[in-house]
Amino acid sequence: MSFLSVAVEAAKIAGKIQLKHLNKDLHIRTKSSAFDRVTVADVESEKAIVAHLRKYFPTHDFFGEEAKYARTGPPYVWAIDPVDGTNNYSKGFPFFCVSIGLTYKKKPIAAVIYDAFHDELFTAEKGKGARLNGKRMHVSAGKHVVESLLITGFYYDRGKIMEGTMEQMKVLLKKGVLGIRCTGSAALDLANIAAGRADGFWELSLNTWDYTAGWLLVEEAGGKVTDRSGKALVFEKSSIVATNGKIHKELLSVIH
Repeated sequence: MSFLSVAVEAAKIAGKIQLKHLNKDLHIRTKSSAFDRVTVADVESEKAIVAHLRKYFPTHDFFGEEAKYARTGPPYVWAIDPVDGTNNYSKGFPFFCVSIGLTYKKKPIAAVIYDAFHDELFTAEKGKGARLNGKRMHVSAGKHVVESLLITGFYYDRGKIMEGTMEQMKVLLKKGVLGIRCTGSAALDLANIAAGRADGFWELSLNTWDYTAGWLLVEEAGGKVTDRSGKALVFEKSSIVATNGKIHKELLSVIH
């Protein structure tokens, strides 16, 4: 079986776990801060994803949000966020997903983002385009920030990173953008950029499991992804700017 088909199976298994626990007793705890929640669905979903992937690819490495895995150094590494948008999920707000990305030598080659609540499956393979529920998708055609719908997010920091993002939002709003959304799921935000539903996304700090799958989706849909300085991503915690490509330079001028 292909990398992508196995990842799709794993994502759908995790999606069922999410829906099973949604709006029920989630056994919520926190990690790095009071804003950084973990639910039983996060833990169960990641275990199920890793178990399924390991059946087919036992020599691959795994990089997940909820558990640490032994690193053996192969060129293939899976980046897994079992519930991207956990805070939304913990409150029953229907904007969360499963995110699974496979990298080869630190570059994404296969990606799945699954929104189980809305049954939307975003997929991509390197060089083969991006799809939503099997249909080819493309980034938007907007040419200027002023006519763009943008998305941003806040990491768990409530200090300088938050303040920096808010200042950037002020500048963009004064420029006359159509709007700025903050949805709480970076992976789904990136998927929606790839689907042409919004024109640009930025966040000042994201982990690799947050953006790896979305990174490939956006690029395979014809968009552009860099860090805030315009440099290529390097598969580590980073700022991120993802756009339809046409507004990238202009957005970077504000986000830098």
